[in-house]
Amino acid sequence: MVGHHHGGSPVSDGPTWADLGRAARAPGHPVVALAGNPNTGKSTLFNALTGLRQHTGNWPGKTVLLAQGVARHRGKSYTIVDLPGTYSLFASSVEESVASDFLCLARPDVTVVVADATCLERNLNLALQVIEVTDKVAVCLNLVDEARRKGCECDATMLEAELGVPVVATVATKGRGLGRLMDTVAGLNSGTITTRPKRVVYDPDVEEALAGIEPLVTRKLPPGAATRWLAVRALCGDMGALELVGDMSALELVDGTGGAVRKVTEGFGLGPAPSWPAARSTTSTAGGKSS
Repeated sequence: MVGHHHGGSPVSDGPTWADLGRAARAPGHPVVALAGNPNTGKSTLFNALTGLRQHTGNWPGKTVLLAQGVARHRGKSYTIVDLPGTYSLFASSVEESVASDFLCLARPDVTVVVADATCLERNLNLALQVIEVTDKVAVCLNLVDEARRKGCECDATMLEAELGVPVVATVATKGRGLGRLMDTVAGLNSGTITTRPKRVVYDPDVEEALAGIEPLVTRKLPPGAATRWLAVRALCGDMGALELVGDMSALELVDGTGGAVRKVTEGFGLGPAPSWPAARSTTSTAGGKSS
């Protein structure tokens, strides 16, 4: 699995991207991943979409629960995968690693990021990271009724403009907004809905470092894998991503880019840069800015 820089390797100690993909795919059924922080109502949404058409098991080689089911919408079936709750794609637990690996390597057809409207700011960190991984993403703004009771009004239209991806307000416990959400999923899958995600553009030194690392990641992965995001993780000292490359030239590229490392780690709120040779810079400015 691809883990945090304290974690493991995608090569040696976990299911491959193909294993993760086979865990979910069924012929003719687009795969829709539900991602989100814990306690956002994600599993409630999963139950509302799939009803009794669901089953659970374990992810290949893991003790982490795999929940998947089938949603039917306008005559078409979709495989819905309820990923383990995660705060970040920089995984620090087995559960978060499974979620991150599935999005980065198994590549679902559509990803829905379920966000809690009552504490939106905390939830947007994951949404922004998922937008870095895939174009085919929608944000499900759940629990809008609770937010309203607390005096909070979330402007889904404005948020959509800011993120560059569809945002759908829902109340999963009451089934509100689910039809529009599935219409959005269908449109993203078919291509009738296109997105223009607002992605991070880093300072020139960071972009230069990523340009050197990404080709090394690309040649080790199947077409469509989230190579730029994995390159970002490698730059941050994620040993799983570096082992995925399996090339000492990647370490040589990362070594000496300490300023770039620090900018990325601080920009994503990851705290201090990893304590290895690529992180000795005293640079303190976060270098990510929305494009």
